[in-house]
Amino acid sequence: MAVVRFGISLDGALLRKFDGLIEAKGQANRSEAIRDLIRDTLVRREWETARTETVGAITIVYSHDKRELTDTLTDLQHRYYDSIISSLHVHLDEHNCLEVIVVRGKGKDIQAIADRLIGTKGVKHGTLSLTTTGKHLE
Repeated sequence: MAVVRFGISLDGALLRKFDGLIEAKGQANRSEAIRDLIRDTLVRREWETARTETVGAITIVYSHDKRELTDTLTDLQHRYYDSIISSLHVHLDEHNCLEVIVVRGKGKDIQAIADRLIGTKGVKHGTLSLTTTGKHLE
C-alpha cells in the first residue's frame, strides 16, 4: 500500500493543543496521531452502521451481596451466549466484583446486551468499550 502525503491547515492555537495532546499520549508524530483519529472515526462508523461484525468489552462493577444479582447477571450472559466470547470475574474486595465481558456481533446487538447488563438493578457502574475486528482497517 502506497503512502500518500497531504497537507492540512489549522489555526495556530488548535495546532498547539494538538501537539500537546500528541506529547501527552506519547505518540511519535502528527501523522501517527492523525492516523489514530481517522481509525477511531472509522471504528465508530462500523458500530453505527451495524452491517459489519464488531467487538467490544462490557465492564460492570457490582456487589455480590445484592440478593439474586449474581444469578440474574449469569442468566443474562447465558441468554446472549452466541455473542459473548469470554468473561473475566475479579473479586475487588470482600463485597465488590468486576466483570469484563468480551462480546462480538453487530453493533446494535452488542449495545443492547451492554444496556441490559449495565441497567440491571444492583449494578453499580458499567461501560461499553467499542472496538473493531480490524478486518476493514489498514
